Amino acid sequence: MDCGCSGSTKGPRVEEPEPAVVRAAMDGDLAAFERLVRCYQAHVWRFLRHLLGDAALAEDVTQETFLRLYQRLPTFAGRSRFSTWVFRVARNAGVDALRAARRHDRLLAALPPPPPGPPPEARVEAMAAVASLTPKLREALLLVEVFGFTYREAAEVLRVPEGTVKSRVFQARVRLVAWRDAGSGSSGSGSAAPGHKESGGSGSGAVAPAPDGRRSTGEL
Repeated sequence: MDCGCSGSTKGPRVEEPEPAVVRAAMDGDLAAFERLVRCYQAHVWRFLRHLLGDAALAEDVTQETFLRLYQRLPTFAGRSRFSTWVFRVARNAGVDALRAARRHDRLLAALPPPPPGPPPEARVEAMAAVASLTPKLREALLLVEVFGFTYREAAEVLRVPEGTVKSRVFQARVRLVAWRDAGSGSSGSGSAAPGHKESGGSGSGAVAPAPDGRRSTGEL
């Protein structure tokens, strides 16, 4: 068959490709790899559509799956069925996509609630608000608020004192509030605390961490 599989790709059953096609693809034969893509792309997309609950996202992750497959083909050792290996890669790509979506949702939750009125486009609002921050404030806020690092862990990532991270996160929160208020017309300025300077220690302006060293999810 042109797809290199031993049966139809249209039914629910997933067939195995011909071993010669797999070996050729592993040896760098692009035509053979394209046959494997045709063999599995419909199955992978259906699996991801149900896993992710989003047909458009499933299309994107299907492409990511086959990119990963192409990069990792030389590592296929044949200890499992080829179809099993394909779906393992697809599942991992899908889980990564779900985790990315959850991180995005955590970012939305970290933003202060909007004032009463017509609800904004939440995702656009969040991305625009964070984009308005300086890179130093943005990376500190993302590490602590979105990825859940403690202040100490974020300091290790950024290679700055822990107090500096606290100060940057505090400034980022203040500026997000000011950005929101400026957009709603309740504030005359889009900047916050113009006289506030970043601290290199744990001095004024820094929000204290929770007792275990992690941020409190209710600090905003």
